[in-house]
Amino acid sequence: MNTELPLYKRGRAPDAAELAGIPWLGLLLPTERAQAVAELIVGDALPGDYVCRVGKPVTYWFGVVEGLLKMSADNAQGLTMTFTGVPPGGWFGEGTALKREPYRYNIQALRKSVVAGLPVDTFHWLLDHSIGFNRFVMNQLNERLGQFIAAREIDRMNNPDLRVARSLAALFNPVLYPGVGEILRITQQEMAYLVGLSRQRVNEALANLQAQGTIRIEYGGLRVLDLAALRSSVFVNKMGLQPMSGGRKLL
Repeated sequence: MNTELPLYKRGRAPDAAELAGIPWLGLLLPTERAQAVAELIVGDALPGDYVCRVGKPVTYWFGVVEGLLKMSADNAQGLTMTFTGVPPGGWFGEGTALKREPYRYNIQALRKSVVAGLPVDTFHWLLDHSIGFNRFVMNQLNERLGQFIAAREIDRMNNPDLRVARSLAALFNPVLYPGVGEILRITQQEMAYLVGLSRQRVNEALANLQAQGTIRIEYGGLRVLDLAALRSSVFVNKMGLQPMSGGRKLL
């Protein structure tokens, strides 16, 4: 873990390519965009760096330009619970920024990443002045709600193949993570951190998914061939698995 300057003190102005990777900038009017660009900073996070931590006050609204982060928290027993991963194009913490409350989760870099930050005061200024920005944030909140409902379902799944399939589908959400595209750059160990399984079991699950034709394992990442199958109950039937206990239909 990096123990030198905290991430915000390593901030710098974004370059043109980094600005192009921020999805909501294109929704702003020229004056709004100019205000946002003037306030945006980016930082180079090393593996293990914390972008934000439980109990710390919100100062920025964050997004991933490049790399991979994880959102997690520790329970009363001291065990770490991972909620989700945040791949390129993902912005997070809008609910915390809206309420200006302390963080209830940790965000940590799983690999070397480029993280962008918009000061929380500028975030609120855009909410007050930009219709396009408001629509983006509303869409984020709506998708986030669905994401965490799905995450609760994933936690109740006993079959590792299903856990990996649903977790992969969440990382390919085109609204929350528009920067992912068709290939997710992720290692088996990183996937293991996010799903809460061993690397060996994740490797087995990925091989099963590839055999079913839903993904293709490529050098340095995964390509999803059938996103609907990863998300839906149809996928359960294709794998020859039973629904969760109680007969509840999977999302």
